[in-house]
Formats: sequence, structure tokens, C-alpha cells
Amino acid sequence: MAKNSEISRALRELGFLVEVEGGDNVQFKARAYYKAADTIASWTENVSELYAKGGINTLLQIPSIGRAIAAKIEQFIREGRIGQLEELKARIPINTAELQGIEGLGPKTIKVLYDKLQITDLAGLERSVAEGRLRGVPGFTERKEKDMLKRIEFFRRGKGRRIIGEVYPLVKQIEARLLKLAGVKQAVAAGSVRRMRETIGDIDYLVSSDSPEVALDFFVKMAEVDEVIARGPAKAFVKLAGGIDADLLVVPPESWGSALQYFTGNKEHSVALRRIAIAKSLRLNEWGVYEGDKKIAGETEEQVYEVLGLQWIPPEMREDRGEIELAVQKKIPKLIEYGSLKGDLQVHTERSDGTASMEQMAAAAKEFGLEYIAITDHTKSLALAGGLDEEELLDQASKAGALSDSLDGMRVLSSAEVNIMKDGSLDIASNVLDKLDIVGAAIHSNFSLPIEVQTERLVKAARNPSVDILFHPTGRLINKREGYPVDIEKVIDVALDTRTALEIDAHYDRLDLKDEYARMAVQKGVKLTIDSDAHHPVHFAYLVFGIAQARRGWATANDVLNTLPAEKLLNALK
Repeated sequence: MAKNSEISRALRELGFLVEVEGGDNVQFKARAYYKAADTIASWTENVSELYAKGGINTLLQIPSIGRAIAAKIEQFIREGRIGQLEELKARIPINTAELQGIEGLGPKTIKVLYDKLQITDLAGLERSVAEGRLRGVPGFTERKEKDMLKRIEFFRRGKGRRIIGEVYPLVKQIEARLLKLAGVKQAVAAGSVRRMRETIGDIDYLVSSDSPEVALDFFVKMAEVDEVIARGPAKAFVKLAGGIDADLLVVPPESWGSALQYFTGNKEHSVALRRIAIAKSLRLNEWGVYEGDKKIAGETEEQVYEVLGLQWIPPEMREDRGEIELAVQKKIPKLIEYGSLKGDLQVHTERSDGTASMEQMAAAAKEFGLEYIAITDHTKSLALAGGLDEEELLDQASKAGALSDSLDGMRVLSSAEVNIMKDGSLDIASNVLDKLDIVGAAIHSNFSLPIEVQTERLVKAARNPSVDILFHPTGRLINKREGYPVDIEKVIDVALDTRTALEIDAHYDRLDLKDEYARMAVQKGVKLTIDSDAHHPVHFAYLVFGIAQARRGWATANDVLNTLPAEKLLNALK
């Protein structure tokens, strides 16, 4: 049975190759495939199971899926292939999974490189760069060639780790299945998943049970398992479909807390705790805390930390960045809680590059438990994303107000994701922006400017009286783009002076601000917002990753503006 991720991947590759090949209405066609891919990737039900129940008509009920795309999904479910995609691959034999992941390599550039230099994969690109052949291609200079080498190196560095949002649904599904097994009392994914790191190297499952054979048998026989690497009486190692490694350790209930503590923190955090134990003449391992041969703690994590003289430390903080010193002093902050956001301040609709109407996004947000959203479609200079001009923006604001008045328990705020131009100015006049409830500003182009220039762009935007929030302030895409060079401390200082909030974009491929910058902002007293950057109704679920990022930055609810009710939020903005 085809997985949603496999269907989504095939549609995305089809859209990309359609763009590479070119032709009539190519952007329209490609965008349709991308929208469908996003929808399928985020769909909570298994699309193959839906098809098995009701055929192609059930596929047509999914947003962004028309008859032509539904037919392709049907073919993939039944045959494991899409005919048009196979034909395109035969005509353009490039490795899209590799080349598409390199920043700066869009479909048109890839087509030129294929036509001129027969580059089909990462190795061919790297070889051409090393031989200095790229600079002979129109649009490439010696400097751009050197930049490409840096981008390839960055891509290779991140290749061994998966973005958390790409594996999180599967991680939680397996976790839930383990919990339902007979004799299993507790089950959780520990390690970097529990710490909610931006990227995941492998998955470490921990189960509490007196009958390890039941959990181990289930684990090694899961449909997602490609290969069983090893199995013992209490532990198993497997490789899942897609290449990610996973292991399972089964411990008795009396060792649950010590095992959970032992396998959650990073290496440095764990070593520091073992040193504390040794200093107290104790022994700490995954089975418990021992005084001589006597076990004195281990059933719960709280017991383990308490016997070491520490306050319990939230998993997201366990990185050995000063949290242990705070725990000694019993000063661990009360971190912002999951589910505590009252609104989402970056939401896109079909008026720009979203996939749903304002009404659909508002209804989905309400169902998700939010009290308000800000509609932040792109502005006019971002033509590729269907940016709105001044007249369209005011019309959208009027409709947001009318919709807000008609809804019970959901407020729709007028806003925009205004483009910051090369000189730091905005592409929409202030007299229009000042008519909106909230204004967010972001950089979307000219990423390679010097750090002084790039910093000044953000500083100038923060000092603009119309701007309330700087969206995704460093412009990074995890495992794809490092982000533009910026003096983030200066931006944070100016944000404090101007009462400009900084965003944690919760979309799992951004998570921008990164945790260390969020912590810097919190320490200096700058307010944050956590936004989903939703382009589809299901994207509100991404807020969990943004909250996790804020917790990794040691943020409390008081540090995050959209934990406030709408009216208090608006009063708190500059």
C-alpha cells in the first residue's frame, strides 16, 4: 500500500520535471502538482486506504486534487508508478532528489546545466565545479561557481539527518502502536526526537514492559521495516523504509525513569549528570541510580534528578547549555506549554501562494483550537507567490474584517507578509500598511549581500513604525540553505529598542529563529511570536514545532505575544 509520503514525493518530482522541461502553462501545471503534493503530505488519513474504500471519487474530495491529478494518484496506488513521470525521467534523466536540494538550483538552471554540461546528479555537478566548467554557462561567474561549491558542501553536511517534521508523523504513529501492545505500560521516542531537535539522525524508542518479547516481535515485523539489523533479549535495531535507523529498548517499569533520562539528553548533558552522581558516590545508568549495590531511584525521571540534587529539566533544555546549573539552583523556567497559543500570525490563502480560502483557513484554525489568525498573503514585489498590490491588500483587509464579524469565536486579523527590498524599504506604502491590524516583514531575495548590508535591511525594517514583526529573520531553510549573513545580535538589540517582535516560523523546514537566537532574544527581553506559516488548513499542526523551538530557546509564555488574547496582543504591538 502506497504511503502518503511516497505519493507526495512522486507528485513533487513530477511538478519539478515539468518545470525543467518547460512548455506552455508550465508554472500553472507545476504549481498544481506542488499544491497536491503538499496536501497529500499533510493529509491525516492514508490516501491509499481512502482510495480502496471509494475509488477515484474519494480522491476528488481532497482539496487541490482535480481529475487529472487524481488519475495519476490512482495509477501510483495501483502500479507504484506515474506514467507521465516515467516518460519525463526518460527524457530528462536527472536525479531530482539531489539537485533539487541545492540552494540556487531551480528548474531552469538545472535544465541549462543538463543541456550544456550533461549534469544529471550531485557528483556531476561537483565535478563540473571542480573543473571550472560552470563559469562557461550563461548566468554563471567564477564567484557563483565558488558559491555553488559551498552550497554543495552544506547539502552534504545535512544529508545524514532528517528534518524533524518529515519523520515526526511516522515516529508518533509507531509510538502509539507500541502503547497499544499487551503488557506495554509506557512507550516514547527518546533522544533527539524527545528533545525536539530540528533534525533527527535516528529514532530511539523506549518501552516499559515486563514482557519484552511482545514489543520486540512487533517492532521487527512492522510494515515500515526494510531490514532487521540486530535483535537481543531487550533491544532491537532496524532500518526503516526511507533509510532511517530506529532502535527499541525494553526496560522493566522500575527502570523507566532512569532509562528515559539516560536516553533523552545529548551526550554532554548525560556525561555531566554522571559526574554529579560520581561526586555523590552514586552510580547512574539506564537501569537506575545506585548507592553501592542498592538501587535508590529509577522509576521516574523526577526521582533521578531529585536524588542528584537537581530540579527536573524539560527534555528540550537537555543540551548542556547551562540548564544543569539552573537545576542546581532550582531556577528552571516554566517554559511555554504545548497548546498554549491563542492565535497564529502568519497564515496564507489562495489569494497569494496558499491552497485554501480565507474562510477555510479560519474554520481550520478554529477547529485546531485557535481564537484568531492573521491573514498574511505576500505583497506585490513577490510576483512568483502571487503578491498583492495596495488595492488588493485593502480589499483583503475589508474581507477579513467582514469575515471576522460573521464568525463566532474566531477573529480574522488583517495583515500581510510585506517584502523587504534590497535597500531595506518595504514594497507597500505606509499609509496602506497602517490600515492593517498587524504587519509582518520578511526578506525573500538578494540573499548573498554582505553581512553589513543584510543586517541593515532588517534593522531598517524593524525601525519602520509600520512593522510589528520580522518574519523568519535569518531566511534559512534547514538542510538546504544556511540563511543570509546577518548580525543577529544587532537585529535583536534594534528589535528591543523599537518594540518589534521576532518570529519563530514553525514550518519544520525553517524553524527560524533557531533556538540559540531565540534564547538570545528572550535574555534581552525581545518578544517573540510563533507562527505556522500555514499555506494549507492542516499546516496549523506545525505550531507544535515552533513551540518546541521556543522551549529549546528557554522561552516562557510571557515571552511569546500570541499566547495573549487578540485584544491584548494588538495593544502589545508597536
